[in-house]
Amino acid sequence: MKPLQSAAMGFVFVALYARFHGYDAYADPFGWLLVLLGVRRLPPETPLRSAMLATGALTLAVSVPLWLPEVRERVADLDASVGWSADLPAFALVALLCHGLAEAATTAGDERPARWLRLVRTAVVVVALLPVVVFGGGVESLSSTAALAAQLLYVALVWLLFSCSGRVWAGGPGPRVASAAERM
Repeated sequence: MKPLQSAAMGFVFVALYARFHGYDAYADPFGWLLVLLGVRRLPPETPLRSAMLATGALTLAVSVPLWLPEVRERVADLDASVGWSADLPAFALVALLCHGLAEAATTAGDERPARWLRLVRTAVVVVALLPVVVFGGGVESLSSTAALAAQLLYVALVWLLFSCSGRVWAGGPGPRVASAAERM
């Protein structure tokens, strides 16, 4: 599996949820582990790779206790800003991943995916800051919009990571070269 395919599948696990006896069948810790494995397999020269790994480890550590129904319920009973702050490492990881990959794509002269990655990075920052407006500014009507934006962001990210997974700068094999027999 290519590095970005692993990361994309991890984000699928993070984005989806199906509750069984209080537990999420699509366990976020497993998803973050897949993301971490994908980031670890990126080329060593990928910008911000070590920051991605450190932030990914923090994100994984935060997600483990939150997978337990008792902990998740206690956090939900607290102020909504506590739940938001628990999501900040995940948003930071996604922003770092998009930024680092955009830089790698730019260095390789692959501008189209670099533009998409920068766009998703900016959207991540906006989505991460929406709860400040919702909770801090008292604009509760944006609450469901913020949640929907976060889910759409994961969909866009998964699509983008899969579409870039074959690029050399992303640890993929690069473009396939036709054999002599195929050229005839």
